[in-house]
Amino acid sequence: MSMKPPLADADLSAEAAAVFADIRATRMTDFVNNFWRVLAHDPAALKRTWESIRQVMAPGALDPLTKELIYVAVSMANSCEYCIRSHTAAASARGMSEAQFMELVSIVAMASETNRMAIALQVPVDGAFKQV
Repeated sequence: MSMKPPLADADLSAEAAAVFADIRATRMTDFVNNFWRVLAHDPAALKRTWESIRQVMAPGALDPLTKELIYVAVSMANSCEYCIRSHTAAASARGMSEAQFMELVSIVAMASETNRMAIALQVPVDGAFKQV
């Protein structure tokens, strides 16, 4: 059960409603998902988070699909079901294939396994890798 209920549009403060308007305009959709609706209980946090994600996910050196794949991978590593599902949907909308998704799952699983091995064994970092 959610710590706070998702707010309906009618229940938004003026500040939250302005952020929702920007979300709708930026995404070119009337749909505002539950993450933003729950965060709307704290309009300052809503605005700050939306501005940050809008900046980070904007066009840049990485293409939109790659950004979504990274978001999915980090969400898997953090066990965030909501984020896994929402960003998998976004990655699919940006062209992710089933094969790409399954390969991503394998990479995340392998990285998690080898990360834990390196941590448990306290493997010293090679000097060559410290140059990067």
